[in-house]
Amino acid sequence: MNFELKTLTRERISIEKCDAVIVLIPDSFVAADDALSKLAVSAIQAGDFETKAGKLLVSYRSPDFSATRLVLVGCGDGSAKSVRTGVLAAINSLKTSNVKRAVLSLSGLTSQADDVRNSQVCAALVACGDAAYNYAVTKSKPVPSKLSDLLLAVPDAAKARAGFDKGVALVRGITLAKEWGNRPANHATPILLAGAAKALAKLPGVKVDVLGPKEVAKLGMGSFMAVAQGSAEPLRFVVMHYNGGGKAQAPIVLVGKGITFDTGGVSIKPAAEMDEMKFDMCGAASVLGVFRTLADLKPAVNVIGLIPACENMPDGRAIKPGDVVTSMSGQTIEILNTDAEGRLVLCDALTYAERFKPRAVIDIATLTGACVVALGSVRSGLFSTDDALAKALTDAGESSLDLCWRLPLDDDYAEGLKTNFADVANVAGRAGGAVTAAKFLQRFVTKFPWAHLDIAGTAWKSGAAKGSTGRPVALLVEYLLGQTDDSKLAPAKKRVRAA
Repeated sequence: MNFELKTLTRERISIEKCDAVIVLIPDSFVAADDALSKLAVSAIQAGDFETKAGKLLVSYRSPDFSATRLVLVGCGDGSAKSVRTGVLAAINSLKTSNVKRAVLSLSGLTSQADDVRNSQVCAALVACGDAAYNYAVTKSKPVPSKLSDLLLAVPDAAKARAGFDKGVALVRGITLAKEWGNRPANHATPILLAGAAKALAKLPGVKVDVLGPKEVAKLGMGSFMAVAQGSAEPLRFVVMHYNGGGKAQAPIVLVGKGITFDTGGVSIKPAAEMDEMKFDMCGAASVLGVFRTLADLKPAVNVIGLIPACENMPDGRAIKPGDVVTSMSGQTIEILNTDAEGRLVLCDALTYAERFKPRAVIDIATLTGACVVALGSVRSGLFSTDDALAKALTDAGESSLDLCWRLPLDDDYAEGLKTNFADVANVAGRAGGAVTAAKFLQRFVTKFPWAHLDIAGTAWKSGAAKGSTGRPVALLVEYLLGQTDDSKLAPAKKRVRAA
């Protein structure tokens, strides 16, 4: 989608030629002597429209407007959350129409604070990208979204520029994460996923290295290799660098779980909904999305991305319950359940992260069904050994509308991981499964502040809306932008395309 930012008064909006004008109307809407204000006030007084977030009133060829369609949409208190709700409702209402070019007007929002204004603008663009996204990679006759051009109309474009640039960059990153999350496993093998990472190396500030089975074996990643050995698809270990800060600045490391398909291995999953296990690499996809966004925003921070990518398959060479493997850290692991493979690939990647002497390490993984039971699809699970890191991620989630919730790491939860045959078992009992998985990972992160995001409930949707959500790209970007004193964003062109 092409995005453009422009200063437009309410009077100018009425004569703007386009297929649709979408106007956000908050509870605090202040009417003026223009056609738009008169229409909004009249509709509210007649009871045909209300300003509750997401409420719509659509008119066709209104005589006072040049646009073919006029959409009034409520945005409640005008917060970023309400703006998102309103924009999603408006764009979704147009998806079956022939609208190609739309104007989205934020002229009715009254806040003068820069941070509030920019959060509203960013939320509006991310919502547009989310609603207009249309998967097409494996369709013989893809149907692209008809809405291809969106002009964001604001009272003062210069004051909205930072939020606009951030929003466009996030749309690009979230879209990339969705695309790779949605691809079926035969179109998102470890080799293809590594290729997607290498493609990002063409962007400014990004460098990518890809390690194959021989290099991984030389590193001693016995736990990672054990998961991959049951698949005909060779593993890949992706190392991404974004160098925006000074050479002396310790990096932040993001580790994304990249199980490109998870059958459960010998501990095979039920057939129902197993197709959704193509989403088991959404942690990896989110790392790709973050790097895509960083390349546009160019914050002064150093970031490393690590993606251990492989399939978990049940062939004759696959690991078996009771097998003992040796991780890169030297710790031995008894594999009691081959379907708890995500932690087995992550633990070696977390050990690898030590070499960068990081100031923080965050892993992102569709790790446990237990987290879905605990938190549903609203908030990602957050575990951390560092209170400051946990607070920064929680605050970033609130600011970006990509929410998380901190869960405990009491030592007592690790009791179930004890075994007579290795240093640690890869699973405990069913109770507290999200916590015991995090306790397993904690054994491998003693040398740096660490956080674990369990996105099993938030990375994708099931049912009629089945598909990747692109989470938690927005949360991670917001956190990273807060880790530098120089958060000035790269200047954007007047017209940009988020793709």
